[in-house]
Amino acid sequence: MSKINCQVKSLTPLTDHVYKVILIPEQKVDFLAGQYLNFVMSEDDKRPFSIASGPQSEHIELQIGAFGADSYPMQVIERLKSTDTVQIEMPFGQAHLRSESERPLLLMAGGTGFSYVKSMLEDLVEHKSHRHIMIFWGLREPSACYELEQTQALVKQLPHANFIPVVETADATWQYQTGLVHEVVMQDIVSLEPYDIYLAGRFDMIGKVRTDFIEHGALVEHMYADAFAFL
Repeated sequence: MSKINCQVKSLTPLTDHVYKVILIPEQKVDFLAGQYLNFVMSEDDKRPFSIASGPQSEHIELQIGAFGADSYPMQVIERLKSTDTVQIEMPFGQAHLRSESERPLLLMAGGTGFSYVKSMLEDLVEHKSHRHIMIFWGLREPSACYELEQTQALVKQLPHANFIPVVETADATWQYQTGLVHEVVMQDIVSLEPYDIYLAGRFDMIGKVRTDFIEHGALVEHMYADAFAFL
């Protein structure tokens, strides 16, 4: 684990409640796709966020969902708005991509948990992976979706990858799947037994997903989520 000073290069709203953060670290830091960092508010206040960029990138990307004027993540956004330099600690997390595996991949995320998946996608593209990959992204409604075209372009660089966005409540313009994302996974995939499975989202969601996926054939030893350490 390293403590690193970073320049705040940009802070961009992706939706009404999601911000894209680009940090430039003062030195190159090694990490594995799927790990996370701690944003240092103070020595006694360090807040975890998934790293959205791949390990090969020269910058560090975060995707922060912030609801409420004084919420835990909005306090971080306000700090980023008020300063040019911030401090982070990284890397953390055991649910990183097992790149040595040749098993098919299931990557599933809810909301801004997609940043966890994006880091893995960038790494898989960098290494020209030929693994069979299923990517599911669950959102409440179409307005919560962001950078859809960019994600589709990234996935198209992988010859055996499929990307399925899913919303709980659709409108007339929505062209993709509707429902609870993990239920859509189980409808689309007959058995999860062959897959390496990587999950990100709210802890309560991940707990239910783990139970349901095991019933659908998933092997515990091939399921990965940092939330598992807290469930």
